[in-house]
Amino acid sequence: MQGLLDVLGSLVSWGNSLTWGGLGGYWWLGILIAALLPAGIYFTVRTRFAQFRAFGHMLRVMAHSFHKEHSDSVSAFQAFATSAAARVGTGNIAGVAVAITVGGPGAVFWMWVVGMLGMATSLIENTLAQVFKEQGEVHGTFRGGPAYYIDKGLGRRWKWLSILFSVFLVICFGFFFNAVQANAMAEAIHAAWGINPLVVGVLVAILAGVIVFGGIQSIGRFAAIVVPIMALCYIAIALFVIFTNLPRIPEVFSLIFSSAFGVREAGAGAFGAVVANGIKRGLFSNEAGMGSSPNVGAAADVKHPVVQGYVQMASVFLDTMMICSSTAFIILLSNVQLGGAMEGVTLTQTALASEVGSWGNSFVAFALIFFAFTSIIANYYYAETNIFYLWHTRFSIFCYRFLYIVFILFGSWVAWSGSSANFQLLWNMADMSMGFMASANLLAILLLSGVAIKVFADYEAQLARGIAEPVFDASKHDIPGIEADVWRGGPHIPGEHTQEP
Repeated sequence: MQGLLDVLGSLVSWGNSLTWGGLGGYWWLGILIAALLPAGIYFTVRTRFAQFRAFGHMLRVMAHSFHKEHSDSVSAFQAFATSAAARVGTGNIAGVAVAITVGGPGAVFWMWVVGMLGMATSLIENTLAQVFKEQGEVHGTFRGGPAYYIDKGLGRRWKWLSILFSVFLVICFGFFFNAVQANAMAEAIHAAWGINPLVVGVLVAILAGVIVFGGIQSIGRFAAIVVPIMALCYIAIALFVIFTNLPRIPEVFSLIFSSAFGVREAGAGAFGAVVANGIKRGLFSNEAGMGSSPNVGAAADVKHPVVQGYVQMASVFLDTMMICSSTAFIILLSNVQLGGAMEGVTLTQTALASEVGSWGNSFVAFALIFFAFTSIIANYYYAETNIFYLWHTRFSIFCYRFLYIVFILFGSWVAWSGSSANFQLLWNMADMSMGFMASANLLAILLLSGVAIKVFADYEAQLARGIAEPVFDASKHDIPGIEADVWRGGPHIPGEHTQEP
């Protein structure tokens, strides 16, 4: 068993060097380190800094996101909650702790950068998911995502990229990410209450199976209730820690910024670790540009594709700028020693307990139970959508569900083994699969950015004319690959919806 894990570790290490940097000893030589931030800057400029200038409009869109056109469909808010369920998970608690442990406090700054630029990237990819979505099996439901917009938007000669992306996503979200989520959950519960991690794994597998067999409507309803509650509770406890340590806030900001630019680092290698870990953990957490959220973003029943782009942009802000920052401040305001034996969720638990008392340990465990569990069920839907794209057979879904359960149990086994090497391998597997998946999606959305910007311009033009709820009419735009039955906008009735909500 150990020999197999060693071979796997070598392959995973090579994959991470290719995507995240380190080839030839150069930390910046990797597809995503070189491409992720420049792509975010490009989308920010092309949308005229939408994540900043239209922040208020984004909040207004969120306030009206509960409406849907069909009773059996998924509302924009349910799609937001489902994507937030996948985003808000282990990365927000264990992932931030890993970033700070390996890359130092400066990694938090690069997480913020990835989050702010990622808001524009998420706007683009989710707009594209809506533009090229197709009718689902049930009237009023839709399917879509990167595999669909690559296939429809770029044409048949790019079919290989859509297939490659789907395979990467199934491996990443269907298997490795779920193993990481199950591992963190089992570890947190064991640390708080001493329950065997293997027992936790079995219970999680059973509960997840019950929910995911209910389909996207079941997942959306569950996420719409649980995600807002768990996020607000976690942010509230972080604010309590921040206000009780208010005089130290400038010190923490100073530590983050000075470490981010290498002021406290020994050289280029150490600085590279800060940047790489901040970007890795930021992308793992908010998923902007990875191509995951468009799979559920496409399922939303909205009048204009850009509406869901704004809704998913808000999800990135919630994830990185609010929840990840909450974890970072809990850790950096505490007196726990960084770089010691503690890693992952255990570090966050110990940090909170040092600030609020022993109950903080259990609070983080409870938070992680909900964070990780909702991620596990939302991840399932992402992978199922791409299994459906690849094969369209019940047998393929059955095989996927079997392996989905196996990897939940595998993550719990890693927690049970207590091996630091196995723990690191698990995160490296997640990083590698995420890296290949994000690379394929970034290439696609850069090639299709002209379509997204055209649709975005249509939305803003309607707003400028005083139309509060823009409607997308595909017949007015020469965009090959759009499914006509999905977008039958038609002309606007004069005087209708003439005031901003």
